[in-house]
Order: sequence, then C-alpha cells, then structure tokens
Amino acid sequence: MSGPAKSKIEIKNVKVYIHKKDPLTNSRIMHIDIESPELNEIIKDGEATYCAGKQGGVFIGLKKEMIKKAEKFVMKKDKK
Repeated sequence: MSGPAKSKIEIKNVKVYIHKKDPLTNSRIMHIDIESPELNEIIKDGEATYCAGKQGGVFIGLKKEMIKKAEKFVMKKDKK
C-alpha cells in the first residue's frame, strides 16, 4: 500500500540519492542510498536485508533482530 495509513509512521528528513559510479567516493556500481539516522537505529551499518519494488515505491524487509529494533523505535515514537 502506498501513501499514509494509521499503521504507518512517517520518517522525516530522509535523504534518497541515486549514487553513480564514482572513484572519488569509492562507489563501484550505481546504487540507491537512503540516508537517515532513524533508519540506522533499525538497520545498523553493515547489516544486510531484502528490498523489492512495489507499486508506488520500494519495500524493505526486516530480519528478526531488525524487527525488534523497529518495535522499540515505534514504541518511542508512539509515546510522543
């Protein structure tokens, strides 16, 4: 499902880039960077997960340990 929903928490200040191959940044292949300190609370540096296209955007699946971190993140957001 695309767009807002009661069961969705919007993450503000997310930067998304198409990163071209670039020897100055050590980028060897074109890829997409999604940059957000809040996302790093859920997916730590170096962790891998699953991503797939969906109508209206992309879906990033979370592994069990990432889901636990996401649940903590959501609880913190719900208290605000």
